[in-house]
Amino acid sequence: MNSFGRIFRISIYGESHGPSIGIVIDGCPAGIPLQREDFDSDLSRRKSGAKGTTTRNEGDHPIILSGVFNDFTTGAPINIMFENTNTRSGDYAEFREIPRPGHADFVASKKYKGYEDYRGGGHFSARLTVGLVAAGVIAKKIIAPIEIEATLIEAGNSKDIDKAIDQAISINDTIGGIIECTAKNLPVGLGEPYFDSVEALISHMIFSIPATKGIEFGKGFEAARMYGSEHNDWFVDQSGKTRTNHAGGINGGITNGNDLIFRVAIKPTSSTGKTQQTLNFKTGELTDFIVKGRHDTCVALRAPVIVEAVTAIVLADLHLLQ
Repeated sequence: MNSFGRIFRISIYGESHGPSIGIVIDGCPAGIPLQREDFDSDLSRRKSGAKGTTTRNEGDHPIILSGVFNDFTTGAPINIMFENTNTRSGDYAEFREIPRPGHADFVASKKYKGYEDYRGGGHFSARLTVGLVAAGVIAKKIIAPIEIEATLIEAGNSKDIDKAIDQAISINDTIGGIIECTAKNLPVGLGEPYFDSVEALISHMIFSIPATKGIEFGKGFEAARMYGSEHNDWFVDQSGKTRTNHAGGINGGITNGNDLIFRVAIKPTSSTGKTQQTLNFKTGELTDFIVKGRHDTCVALRAPVIVEAVTAIVLADLHLLQ
């Protein structure tokens, strides 16, 4: 439900406009150096403020409530909390009658029988991903020397991301993007066949990032258009290094020692300034509707560090299982 992992296990909590959000991390080994400043770099990459991002500006200062003593992890559960200080809950009152297209308003209301916190998307909000980034900071320490880097390589169907953002802003609409992630220095042998394959576990966590609509490893869908002799990665030494890396660093669900490579498709932000026509559930009539409030023109701009974080979380769990 709200937890993931077997040894390095995370539990996410909070709502977008509640008093706080956060993450509880269980199974973290003792003795890992950890200070509040260690979170600054990754958290700043997720924050808003740049062109094309929301004007909601939260401080995102991590409050470590447990599991760290004298700047080292203790082996006990780590609870990291973030306060919500910049909310506008009134922007969301009308969504009880007119659920926003593309959002979870309708399904949340039905599933939780109207008791859900609907402000800002509540527990469904991408605001909660700040906790995933915090857990990723710790996970990256556990898996060193593995290095993970994710980059936005395309937005609005264009490699010219700045131009695509400017165009979307000019027409008061939103765009999606594609993120490529690479993990280097992986050992051979992480993962299991079938249900706990590296692809399955990473995909599970990637789809915990709101707005995710697709993932492909290595050549991905392009592999379906290749001959087997083209797609196969030929071994060139006894360490398992291959001449090509069409498989994206995974064979049989297990890391093969080559770089892990995958790409993630992020949909356009559902909250768009364009007028839409949707159903007013109170009157039963179609009505023109404009989403008010603050939103990202391209939410994919802030997603690469989240992709890195959830990848590190999966690899940390697999590492500890080994």
